[in-house]
Amino acid sequence: MLNKILFGIVAAGLGAAGWLGWLKYQQVCKTESDNNIERNFSFDSVVRKARDLAAEPYQAPDTNLPEQLHNLSYDAYRDIRFVRENGPWYNQQLPYEIQFFHLGNIFQISVPINEVSDGVSRSIKYSGNFFNYGQNKPDTKQFEDLGYAGFRIHSPLNTSAYFDELVTFLGASYFRGLAKGQKYGLSARGLAVDTAEMTGEEFPVFKEFWVEKPKPKDKFIKLYALLDSKSISGAYSFKIIPGTNTIMYIEARLFAREDIKKIGIAPLTSMFLFGENNKHDFDDYRPEVHDSDGLLIHNGNDEWLWRPLDNSKHLRISSFVDNNPKGFGLLQRDRDIKNYLDFEAHYQDRPSTWVEPLTDWGKGLVQLVEIPSLQEIHDNIVAYWVPAEPVKAGREYTFSYRLIWLNDVMKDKELASVTATRTGIGGVSGVNTDNTDRKFVIDFTGKELDEKYADKNIKPEVSVNTGKINGVSSVYNPVTKGVTVYIDYQPVNGDEIRVLLTKDGKPVSEVWSYQWLD
Repeated sequence: MLNKILFGIVAAGLGAAGWLGWLKYQQVCKTESDNNIERNFSFDSVVRKARDLAAEPYQAPDTNLPEQLHNLSYDAYRDIRFVRENGPWYNQQLPYEIQFFHLGNIFQISVPINEVSDGVSRSIKYSGNFFNYGQNKPDTKQFEDLGYAGFRIHSPLNTSAYFDELVTFLGASYFRGLAKGQKYGLSARGLAVDTAEMTGEEFPVFKEFWVEKPKPKDKFIKLYALLDSKSISGAYSFKIIPGTNTIMYIEARLFAREDIKKIGIAPLTSMFLFGENNKHDFDDYRPEVHDSDGLLIHNGNDEWLWRPLDNSKHLRISSFVDNNPKGFGLLQRDRDIKNYLDFEAHYQDRPSTWVEPLTDWGKGLVQLVEIPSLQEIHDNIVAYWVPAEPVKAGREYTFSYRLIWLNDVMKDKELASVTATRTGIGGVSGVNTDNTDRKFVIDFTGKELDEKYADKNIKPEVSVNTGKINGVSSVYNPVTKGVTVYIDYQPVNGDEIRVLLTKDGKPVSEVWSYQWLD
């Protein structure tokens, strides 16, 4: 009798659809063996797994999928959809839901996903009930021993009436996040290894995940990941707090299997096709196409530096040497839809992502890689921190940082920000068209940059390494309500140009930094 009463209470609380999904999930769980359950689980459990993994020879991930998944076309794969009502956390009055990505097409690596509740980890087994296969007619019995390609976490990010996507983990060690009102854009990664090196890049993968089942009043969700590649393994802890700014607290414990020439900590990957500074290179009806328009660095000397992104015929690798950086990130500063005119991509709603170390990272450099690209489907921008200390086999390394998905970085900071960079032929337009000089036009906006900026003794300071500056001027810009600086520059290939607004010799703006390549 008591069991019947409890059954009725649970069924009433979940509702019909939620009860059906919960029942199907419990049927999956009943097939578990003791090998799929780990008690007293914590982040230390993942750390031990990573340490043990690094002590063993590397084993590449198994990509041996059933033929019907291995050869799945792009359109057929897109026709497979997760059935939310059958999801394991659906309609349980929880602040988060988890949904899974099916294996197939380009996603060939099966990734085990575990649910952690009250310190007990249980494997979430594959279930065909989780998916609607559309026009596909697969034999799902062949998939019973498979896992998933990845997962996503949903939460009522924008409205309490709907569970929006909050974060996605899918492919290698890639993941993406969203803050309120945003649409997916740039990606983060667990780790970059030998990026932009002649020896070729190594792509670590998150080979297993553990997701803590939330409690009804939780304001955050926690998960853990085991990373592995030929030369290194790692344990990752994520604490994710959604909101106007979505904040991820990340701890990475790394165990080197081999010596590594270069690792990239907190790597960010984005797309920049064209903006104001290189629109003349693209015959496109849209004014701008990019997920991010610049790299911002807050270095250990308390200097703020802005590097506008570029996409030229050359591979660009820029390194910014630092000691204990305070932060860096790839930003989408232009939020005006008129500057994109793309009503499907909504580039104005793409997130900016900011990396903020929580411990001293020591000496090293922020490196920016800009890869030539002709299509917006390719991510061609990478930024990450490179420690100066070489990575040695058998050593352990720890990095803790906040990863913040947001619209702007410190928009209320005292220093003025760079809001646009434009380029063109130097001198007077239409005169001496064979002129090899270039003109840079840079917009700054900030609290002190009003019509009386010149009376406040605010002026631009320009420096170059090897080129020549033939003219500098500045005016108040009534459109941006800031200051626009004009520079005529005689270029030298590989030169670095810097512009800074100062007042009585002290900075009142970020440093605008640009690398000139023919």
